[in-house]
Amino acid sequence: MLDQIKGLHHVTSMAKDARQNNVFFTEKLGLRRVKKTVNFDAPDVYHLYYADELGTPGSVMTYFPFPNIGKGRPGVGEVGTTVFAVPEGSLGYWKERFEKQGVADLEPETSFGENRLHFSGPDGDGFALVEAKDDRAPWAKGGVPTDQAIRGFHSASLRLRDGGATEELLKFMGYENVDQSGNVKRLAIKGGNGADIIDIETLPGANFADLGAGSVHHIAFAVENRARQLEVRKALMDTGYQVTPVIDRDYFWAIYFRTPGGVLFEVATNEPGFDRDEDTAHLGEALKLPSQHAHLRDYLEKHLQPLGN
Repeated sequence: MLDQIKGLHHVTSMAKDARQNNVFFTEKLGLRRVKKTVNFDAPDVYHLYYADELGTPGSVMTYFPFPNIGKGRPGVGEVGTTVFAVPEGSLGYWKERFEKQGVADLEPETSFGENRLHFSGPDGDGFALVEAKDDRAPWAKGGVPTDQAIRGFHSASLRLRDGGATEELLKFMGYENVDQSGNVKRLAIKGGNGADIIDIETLPGANFADLGAGSVHHIAFAVENRARQLEVRKALMDTGYQVTPVIDRDYFWAIYFRTPGGVLFEVATNEPGFDRDEDTAHLGEALKLPSQHAHLRDYLEKHLQPLGN
């Protein structure tokens, strides 16, 4: 069993409209946009990052907004619900806030003994807030009182036809079974970064998901540094997984592999962080480009949709 993984690093999804996506996360959820850059493989498309003040691993939601993308179809073989932690007693505030802002599909629920509020993003993205004891510091300038604000990720759920092999993979990665409710098994990393939980929802007869707007593209797990990442990569390859070489993503190094249930996993380093090319006070303000796309700046600044803030 590995001990290098410390919980979630980030979750990356697809969207249709960059401005709408930016408004939802910065104004409705009160997160900070910590980076405005572009997709490494499609530089005419933004890569937007939302998080706490510093972009701390375990708090980072990222998006590729493709203007011409079709809507995703939910199903198995994907991340189902991305869950954020909020302070105990705060869901009443959030329900009222979301009702005023027109956030869709509000559904209160109690699961695993926790109060949660399900809601949808602009493209039908599946989200929830969960009340939790969490001492992580929130972004204090997002228009949400700090005693109500999002602390970071609480968990993510995987929807699978058969969860057995993915459960074994997560156990190999350092997760342990901690609870079960109906067809959902809960696994957690002990002593992690706060974003410690993965729920496996087994749906044997469900259709496979179709990737599109509102779908999670991949889910990333955090390791401290490149040395720990290489240890994880070797262990996964020795177990038979096909793992990519290490890829420099400017703000972290990444490796990717496909899980038995079809979900794309990434293992990302905590280093170097989002302040490597921007002062902390101004994270996410300027358009930052990977070096291989720097020559496209004039074109991209005219072509990319203005975000409005």
